[in-house]
This record gives sequence, structure tokens and C-alpha cells, in this order.
Amino acid sequence: MRNMASSASSRGIAAIVGVGPKLGRSIARKFAHEGYTVALLARDLGRLSRFADEIAREEKAQVFAIRIDCSDSRSIREAFEGVLSLGFVEVLVYNAYQPTSWHPTNFTDIKVEHFEKSQAVSSVGAFYCAQQVLPGMAERGRGTILFTGCSASLSGIAGYSDLCCGKFAMRALSQCLAKEFQPLGVHVAHVIIHGIVGTPRLARDTGLIKKIKGTPDNEKAEKARKKAPEERSSTKSQTDKPRPAEKGGYFTIETMTTVLKAQNEMVLRIERVVVAIATHSRVGTLA
Repeated sequence: MRNMASSASSRGIAAIVGVGPKLGRSIARKFAHEGYTVALLARDLGRLSRFADEIAREEKAQVFAIRIDCSDSRSIREAFEGVLSLGFVEVLVYNAYQPTSWHPTNFTDIKVEHFEKSQAVSSVGAFYCAQQVLPGMAERGRGTILFTGCSASLSGIAGYSDLCCGKFAMRALSQCLAKEFQPLGVHVAHVIIHGIVGTPRLARDTGLIKKIKGTPDNEKAEKARKKAPEERSSTKSQTDKPRPAEKGGYFTIETMTTVLKAQNEMVLRIERVVVAIATHSRVGTLA
């Protein structure tokens, strides 16, 4: 564990599990800005320490970097021993996932080991992490656990069985915990990010978005924005009534382009939603 400060904030600890360079780091920064002591947890401790240094310096906050492997119960237990030694966990954000190919994989070609790893990270890891903090939250009569979901949490997608099964299970877990612990004062929510956090270049390199000949990117994105206003709101709280599936349950090229071109705006909206849910504030409009 890399220590960035000596004592925890009076607001408690915000433990962010699954901190990468995009969404996880952005959420961690927002909680630090709100005055929480922040524990960053991920597998790459070197990169995590750089994020911790950066956030601590820019937000003048207390930030800790702790290594965790969410597919390993022992690693989770040891990581949270470090987290809980800092003080009480007020917020747990579970944002971990097992990287999967951008390209769909034929069901018969999916290796059992990869399928099991995906389930271990998405659902079993979420289960173990929640178990580490829920006793303390229930005892204090307050606390918040947020699970990060995606399109695959709501609708099966051909070629992504490993991802969908893990995300479905995490969604079920969040609903079970919400019903069990709400009477004890603990808030549990499943926040679906109905889009992709990345860059247009990454999407093109991996074949997710193909450049349309003769149409500038900004003109294409603007046309898509006007054509599909519903998809512009890429974040929503858990609901059992997803929007109608598009072209097999995934985004059209135009819609994905709009989401990717507006990724910074989307991450800012996600930050606001996550912190609002965690602090029981009014979220307001996302548009």
C-alpha cells in the first residue's frame, strides 16, 4: 500500500475498486474533491501510485493506492485489511471488470478459463468486496455501495457471453443487497453506463467504428446527436425496463460515434451521478 497521507478524513473512506486512466480515476478525483479520503484499488500498483500522487496533489486530498486482484479472494481480503485500517468505509464503488476483446467471440471459441475469470471479477469479486465493508456499514447504520454496470447488464449480446453473464450476476447481487440492507440504512445501487468510455481512435483501431467516406467526424457526430437524442444520455440508474435494443442490442455506428466524441462530458456526468447517489443528493437532469 502506498501511503499518501497520515489520517483519514472525517467524511470517511471512499474505496474505488477498479481504477483505470478513464472512469475509475475520474470518480476517485471527484470523491477526493468532495472531501473524502480516497482508497484506489487495482492490479497495477505502479500506475495506481501515479494516479494517487496526481489526485492528492491536485485536490489536496488524502489518497492511498492499494493493490488488489478481484479474481482472488485472498487478495481482496488483504487489500481491504489495508483499507479498513484507514478508518470507516463510507462509500464503496465497484468498477472492476475483466478485459474482453472488442470483437465478438463465437461461443464455442470462448475458453472456460476466460469465462470463469470474467465471472470471478464481475460477480464473485463484487461479492467479496461487499462482504468486507457491509458489516461496518450495517453497524453504523449508514454507507453506500455502488456497482458499475453496462449495456451487457441488461441485455445479452451475441459474442459476449462471458461479459454478459458476469454483469447479469452483478446486477442481481446489487438488487439482493439493496433489499436486504436498505432497512439497516445502507444504500446499494447499480449504475448502468450505457455506452463506451474510450476514444474515437481506439474504437476505429479495433473496428468498432468505421470511418464514413466523405463525412467529417464532427458533422457525422452532429447528425447522430440530432437523430438520436435518447442515446446522448449515456448514464442511468438501474431499471428493469431497458430502452428498445438497436441492431441486436448494441449501438449503431452513429450513436457510438456521438458517445465517444463526447466522452469527457459523459465522464463528468457519471462523476456527478455517482457522487450524488453516494451522498443521497438530487441528481437532476443528465441531458
